[in-house]
Amino acid sequence: MKAIVLHSVVPVRADASEESEQLTQLLFGETCTILDEKPRWKRVKSDLDGQEGWVDFKMITAMTDAEYADYAPRWQHTTARVCFPVAFAMSGNNGQTIPLTMGTRLPDYRDGQFAIMGVPFRIQTEMVAPEFLELTPENLMQVTRFMLNVPYLWGGKNALGMDCSGFTQIIHSLFGHDLLRNAREQITQGTEVTSLSAVKPGDLAFFDHEDGRITHVGLLLDSERVMHCSGRIKIEKIDQSGIWSVELADPSQPNGVLTHHLAGIRRY
Repeated sequence: MKAIVLHSVVPVRADASEESEQLTQLLFGETCTILDEKPRWKRVKSDLDGQEGWVDFKMITAMTDAEYADYAPRWQHTTARVCFPVAFAMSGNNGQTIPLTMGTRLPDYRDGQFAIMGVPFRIQTEMVAPEFLELTPENLMQVTRFMLNVPYLWGGKNALGMDCSGFTQIIHSLFGHDLLRNAREQITQGTEVTSLSAVKPGDLAFFDHEDGRITHVGLLLDSERVMHCSGRIKIEKIDQSGIWSVELADPSQPNGVLTHHLAGIRRY
């Protein structure tokens, strides 16, 4: 059975409990497959990136086969995305508003209007990128500058809390790139960039632990700066060793502290 998210953001948890770890989030309009159920909980698989976990049954709405067949292609192929951290859409049915976070897809979008499951909505046109953006330094800075200082949240992918790979997934979606959810998955996509001297804005840098496990990802602005979410979304220095944090340094470390070891770079 299929279901759709009609809330701004829905947490997906490791177990069927509000106290359980948040693995990821589903955004307004996303669909999922129901795999299992327990009292008050449904185990789902995201149709966007394949992530699985448990959601509160009240936060998703079941779809008939006919509803899904009609809706899914329009949602999957729409190019319209919310391109500001938060926008508000007004329902044409009851006049109520719903906050939508960056990266939310808007099927059937045209001139500030879109529709979800037959319900019309209106949204400010300046909050929407109706077509995929060209990945230029100017466009990259335009969409990322408002994300600075968004706090780190494990499993988060909205403008009030993100993790490192949620940030890169959402930003790249505005440029038409469907990235997988976690850093260890994102490094399997795209093509390799062999050195920092060859990077282009928008390439992703990946970082590992001593055992070689990929644990972190950041968005390269150029060969010397990386934007990443560690405590908060911020811009820090990078070289072939990795990320150097000045804010964690003391007077004896004027060049900063090496916080993340560079493991690879990918282009999408």
